[in-house]
Amino acid sequence: MLTATELAEKYDVSIRTVYRDIRKLEEAGIPVYTIEGRGYSLMDNYTVAPVQFSEKQANALITAQHIINQSKDASFVNEFNEALTKIKSVFKSSIQEKSELLHDKIQVFNWNYEEFSSNVLSEIQLAITNFYFVEINYQKANDPTISFRKIEPCAMYSTNHKWILIAWCHLRNEMRAFRIDRIKHFKILPEKFEDRNFTFQDHFSSDPYCKK
Repeated sequence: MLTATELAEKYDVSIRTVYRDIRKLEEAGIPVYTIEGRGYSLMDNYTVAPVQFSEKQANALITAQHIINQSKDASFVNEFNEALTKIKSVFKSSIQEKSELLHDKIQVFNWNYEEFSSNVLSEIQLAITNFYFVEINYQKANDPTISFRKIEPCAMYSTNHKWILIAWCHLRNEMRAFRIDRIKHFKILPEKFEDRNFTFQDHFSSDPYCKK
């Protein structure tokens, strides 16, 4: 049995997150019980049923793999493929065989080839969700100059097979858009910034052509 404080310290999260996750477990029917002043525990001998995937769900994952493998960001491709390998380990043998068959019968063609590629997408995602400041060297299109920026990464989206990072730029003192494949250097800083409560709706309604 562990208290909320002990759980927060063990998993390096806030106590608020612990309370939220316990509520989600209870809503999902997981038998969590509380003893006042002592903490939380699961019912004795309780086990979580193994995750089961239908054939359609497995097929969706295999299809997603082909699409993601077209990404120009190596870190994103590697992380997804490693995760999918773990997921496949729980497939039933019959679904495993069919997923391997489907894998060889799918092709995704991308005719819009560009030489630019990246290897920071996974790190950027961590910076977004943990509100870490980031330092980058950035090169604009058709411009040999590389500029240094300190940014607050807020969100990202994909268009025309390219990932775009939206971030508060301290050099320009405003929200800017950066093509991730044009980031030449990327470093996550240990300091955190305050959440700007970014939403795509507000962003695009106020600045549909966000500057770089």
